[in-house]
Amino acid sequence: MTHILAIDQGTTSSRAIIFDAAMGIAASAQEEFTQHFPASGWVEHDPSDIWATTAGTCRAAIEKAGLAADDIAAIGITNQRETTLVWDLKTGKAIYNAIVWQDRRTHETCQALKAEGLEPKITHKTGLLLDPYFSATKLKWILDNVDGARARAQAGELAFGTVDSYLIWHLTGGASHVTDATNAARTMLYNIREGQWDVEICAWLDIPMSMLPEVKDCADEFGMTRPDLFGKPLPILGVAGDQQAATVGQACFQPGMLKSTYGTGCFALLNTGDTLVESKSRLLGTIAYQLDGKPTYALEGSIFIAGAVVQWLRDGLKIIRDASETQGLAEAADLTQTLYMVPAFTGLGAPYWDAECRGAIYGLTRNSGPAEFAKAALQSVGYQTRDLLEAMTADWPGGSDAATLRVDGGMSASDWSMQFLSDIIGAPVDRPTVLETTALGAAWLAGMRAGIYPDMDGFSQTWAVDQRFAPLMDDPAREALYAGWKDAVERTLSR
Repeated sequence: MTHILAIDQGTTSSRAIIFDAAMGIAASAQEEFTQHFPASGWVEHDPSDIWATTAGTCRAAIEKAGLAADDIAAIGITNQRETTLVWDLKTGKAIYNAIVWQDRRTHETCQALKAEGLEPKITHKTGLLLDPYFSATKLKWILDNVDGARARAQAGELAFGTVDSYLIWHLTGGASHVTDATNAARTMLYNIREGQWDVEICAWLDIPMSMLPEVKDCADEFGMTRPDLFGKPLPILGVAGDQQAATVGQACFQPGMLKSTYGTGCFALLNTGDTLVESKSRLLGTIAYQLDGKPTYALEGSIFIAGAVVQWLRDGLKIIRDASETQGLAEAADLTQTLYMVPAFTGLGAPYWDAECRGAIYGLTRNSGPAEFAKAALQSVGYQTRDLLEAMTADWPGGSDAATLRVDGGMSASDWSMQFLSDIIGAPVDRPTVLETTALGAAWLAGMRAGIYPDMDGFSQTWAVDQRFAPLMDDPAREALYAGWKDAVERTLSR
């Protein structure tokens, strides 16, 4: 039993990765699933797709590695956060589609709660802003809009969970209704100061607390899988939301360490240790990880659209066939043109938090074409990252100023993008040898709990840099480009 099965359930696909005793990747499997957009600003997943692709990729990865269940010591889970599910406790069947973290349908609910003066109280308790991004108002929407849902919830017939809870419930055959502190911290229902579900917030939103899962540490006993899934029961010993799992996988264990993950969105986390920083720059306070009952806090900046802007070039504009083509196009772009793409397809996240604004492109000429669009798309991620880092520096002076940024996620594989990122933030960018840091973080949590992986200090020593990108752009050029970006954002924000 020297291997760990890491489940990485993401926004556009489910993956399973087998890590060996040395934390190397033995095999992996991945399967995309359909995105549903039933109305403008709405994003949903079919819960059966989430479960089927997860179970299928787990079995496929074990088979590809040439292993049996007897070889697997434990399972670690990492997942898209905030995505909200409600299911029947007897049948396990969801009563509505999963409402995805990107979904903006509860904007008016959030505005009404703000008008009641509740945002400062909610922020103090949860570290979060009142925004459709988080699970709480999504859950309220399901209870308010699905026939009979609220009555059934009050009767104790329904369960709420983020994706980790939903998967664990199904993996264990309904034996475990649990989550971990990092996922709980993203619901806007969990008091991260007190470490418990908040009675007052649940009352404000009329959410029965009987629906809520038990909250555990990131490395803990979450239950045993059904024997029929993999041939024998396997323990689930590690769980963390995807961005927190990446923070762990990047070994950002010391206050001041900083990572940014470039997937569908972009998420930067700054470890603030045992200090929960109350942001004045509209960043989020959150739990980076929780071990032995002790939370470690972080400042987080969330960008809704990062890799998704490349998907839009491919699927929306159809100017590329594969994401890898963007680097060559960006390199070939006309140097005399400066385009700014503000990818506010579902509004803007931190530090703007404008749910109503929509995407825009500035600086177009008759000569603008696919190359210029690709360059502007990649640059938009760098600009947004700088927005986050400047806000972090303002909230925690010296905490992120000129710090090295550790990067991961699909877009971090692009040398062009990472060099521009280093140029625009004016600081080194380190890309690790293991880019699968999200899955690695989940695997380490489970493997450490199982006793086959090293402790935190030992794990930190295994982290290694693949390539460091140092800034090459001079200050005047950097500041001129960034000023243009700020102007473009200002023109895009809703009024």
